[in-house]
Amino acid sequence: MILNTSLNEMIKPIWYFNLEVDSGKNTYWIDHNKIHPKYLKILDENNYYESKKSFSFDLAYQLWHRGVIDYNEKILLDIKSDELTSINDQYIFSRRMFKPRWIYFSFILRMFLFKVSVKEIKVLFKTRLIKKVNLNRPIYEYEDYDSFQSEFIREKRNVSIIIPTLNRYRYLKRALKNLESQNYKNFEVIIVDQSDDFNPEFYNRFQLNINLIQQKQKGLWLARNRAIKKAKGEYFLFFDDDSKVNSNWVLEHIKCLDYFGADISAGVSKSKIGSPIPVHYNYFRWADQLDTGNVLIKREVFQKCGLFDSQFEGMRMGDGEFGLRAYLKGFKSINNPKAERIHLKVSFGGLREMGSWDGIRSTSFFQPIPIPSLIYFFRKYWGTKKTIIFLLQIIPISLSPYILKGKTSGHFLSLLIFFITLPITFIRLYKSWIIAEEMLSEGESIELFK
Repeated sequence: MILNTSLNEMIKPIWYFNLEVDSGKNTYWIDHNKIHPKYLKILDENNYYESKKSFSFDLAYQLWHRGVIDYNEKILLDIKSDELTSINDQYIFSRRMFKPRWIYFSFILRMFLFKVSVKEIKVLFKTRLIKKVNLNRPIYEYEDYDSFQSEFIREKRNVSIIIPTLNRYRYLKRALKNLESQNYKNFEVIIVDQSDDFNPEFYNRFQLNINLIQQKQKGLWLARNRAIKKAKGEYFLFFDDDSKVNSNWVLEHIKCLDYFGADISAGVSKSKIGSPIPVHYNYFRWADQLDTGNVLIKREVFQKCGLFDSQFEGMRMGDGEFGLRAYLKGFKSINNPKAERIHLKVSFGGLREMGSWDGIRSTSFFQPIPIPSLIYFFRKYWGTKKTIIFLLQIIPISLSPYILKGKTSGHFLSLLIFFITLPITFIRLYKSWIIAEEMLSEGESIELFK
């Protein structure tokens, strides 16, 4: 809970690691005073802080972002985030860790909420020259990873690859060809086909162990849950039908779990359109997201967490919600750059037929924004206040076409659209909020898995 302070929670209100695991134990934030000197080489140790505890928070946050993964409980930081109370230290931390626009956004928001004091205005001005740390450089390198001989691979652990598909045979063909070329062979492929023109003969051309399920009711989370219940593997590897992967994809997922002693290998997804690829996709670190287009999960995780929440049917973030459940249960998830996929983001089929490009951008201007399942998810775990803060951050810069997502030009165009269509945008947001309210009233729909 390193960011759960009055200023910083407004900058990053929705984040897995702002929540404590169910055990209540700190399992990720490392005390720089207790670690091997090899880790210290990657830190920026400039100390502007009034408090030693704030300084320790700063370095723990850097170690997390720069890829230090260690399970030794003896080196963890024995401190709570609410001890970072000085407004001076909060601004210093924010200046060092976040882009200036988020700091000024938070300041303006706090001003509208009548929470800004004269002292805070002085601190804002006083800290203006503190430079942001590059959290992606230098990083901690796992130099022995490539030469690591995985026992899991030697033992040929059984994997079930799960693919839901809907009206995308042309792209599914390429994905299955990629699976044929894998250098790790001990896997089955479970395909849940919801296509309008269901064609079982299509699958006869592939040299794969395919378990085909026809599903007449279109539903992504229904499909994945059905496949999980049919799966025989010790590990479940989720894959999208509009994706391309290298021949070592399965092997690298398994190797990652073995090397780090983890429960989830969160492979990275690189899209041909949309946001620029995040720099941290290029190195190992703790994962703060779960993408069911490219992730390997131990069977045990589903046995303890249950299946995907059916409340997300027809909408998005069912995988993000499951990832958070796994995090809260104490399962370890690694951001795995070695197991990457190219996500083609095909404009038809799949969730595209259900009305959205992502959680914020719908395929129709008059549909609710964001997708109601996002508000359901965020309010369920972070509460109404932080959800509203997040929506204030993200909606004004997310109204441009998906192809401009994450680009400066897209942000400017989105802001223009936001102010021109403010009444319509408010109505769309209100509709989404009401639907999410109904979902929260109904409660989660999570089936147990044994």
